Amino acid sequence: MLPSLFISHGSPMLALQPGASGPALARLAAELPRPKAIVVVSAHWESQGLLVSGSPAPETWHDFGGFPAELFAVQYPAPGQPQLAVQIVNLLQKDGLDVMVDTKRPFDHGAWVPLSLMYPDANIPVLQVSLPTRLGPALQTRVGHALAGLREQGVLLIGSGSITHNLGELDWHAGPESIQLWARDFRDWVVEKLAAGDEAALHDYRRQAPNAVRSHPSDEHLLPLYFARGAGGQFSIAHQGFTMGALGMDIYRFG
Repeated sequence: MLPSLFISHGSPMLALQPGASGPALARLAAELPRPKAIVVVSAHWESQGLLVSGSPAPETWHDFGGFPAELFAVQYPAPGQPQLAVQIVNLLQKDGLDVMVDTKRPFDHGAWVPLSLMYPDANIPVLQVSLPTRLGPALQTRVGHALAGLREQGVLLIGSGSITHNLGELDWHAGPESIQLWARDFRDWVVEKLAAGDEAALHDYRRQAPNAVRSHPSDEHLLPLYFARGAGGQFSIAHQGFTMGALGMDIYRFG
């Protein structure tokens, strides 16, 4: 059975400058059975209600600006799988959640950037589930629980965000050995609670974790972690690191 994953996807430039994350993602993909499909909850699909992408051929969306032309030339032409979208809707509805299909949603960079390093051939069907940010961690845990059974069917479930995400405090010239203590302390608290299975503390992270608001001025980049945890099993660390001083690049495995 496949695990679920939480991937810190970093800057969009990860697609062209993968650093230490690229080999870590490639190794992880090589270790896993080949998925029949991939479902991603990305920090970059915030929504009011719960949505599932249902396009048979999603476009690659370059949902950013100010980067080199070669990044905008990158395409990730993985197919969608409308039948799986219907199955996901049914599972979420069975859990009492209101959900709709979005037949036009393209892949945002929270999905295609890490997948381009894991499965560069882009020949595995990919779907996305949206992130109703205002409903917080508890909803993402619930969504993960509802979809956990897909892992037994060969579907890889991924939460794509960042273990820390404060763009206003990044040092764009810092090397990987440069780590801000406030960001490290927050990351270490999350890891400790994940290892302990302390769901109550994790759901209340904005009050309990050190430097929580500094590490996540808004929490859309941490919420995919709760989806991955809710969908998976035993916690383990696949990769740890920081870039630009304070942008956490951790990758976690559940199961």
